[in-house]
Amino acid sequence: MSLRTKFFTIAALAIATATFSTFASAQDTSANSSDSAQTQEKSDRKAYGKRGSHYKGMRGGKRGGMRGLRGLDLTDAQKVQLKAIHESNRPNDAVRQEMLTFRQAKRDGTLTPEQKERFKAIRMQGREKAEAIRLQIEGILTAEQRTQLETRKAEMQKKMQERRELRRENKTDNPNDN
Repeated sequence: MSLRTKFFTIAALAIATATFSTFASAQDTSANSSDSAQTQEKSDRKAYGKRGSHYKGMRGGKRGGMRGLRGLDLTDAQKVQLKAIHESNRPNDAVRQEMLTFRQAKRDGTLTPEQKERFKAIRMQGREKAEAIRLQIEGILTAEQRTQLETRKAEMQKKMQERRELRRENKTDNPNDN
């Protein structure tokens, strides 16, 4: 084998090694990114507890916004008004963080009576705000859209009741299962 052939063979191996290591490190980075995203998602779920989606929804998360209004054929003007209502009623991050602190203290068993009262007050304010938002949204809907919304709400309540009954039946059928 000539010196020239050996040189090109070594150069080709060096390039192949560099290329392979670059692709391997890029794959590791993307795997770490998805792992960290999954870890963050899990920690978010833990922070919100069992009712995480409801809690997020009240604060404009995945379930918030206009999800319940789909299929009502909203006009562009109504969509703009809805967006303005949601923007003007955006939650306060400081209050949200305070609630998370109270929830953690409750889980740990260190919630003081003062914190408990503040916790209740914040929850009542949140309920009042949610009711005000609901009334604002209903105010921009037409009579037909409100009727459709009420029909959907009744259907959902019926489905929820059926699920509750089914769970009760399953619980009584299998008393040893938890």
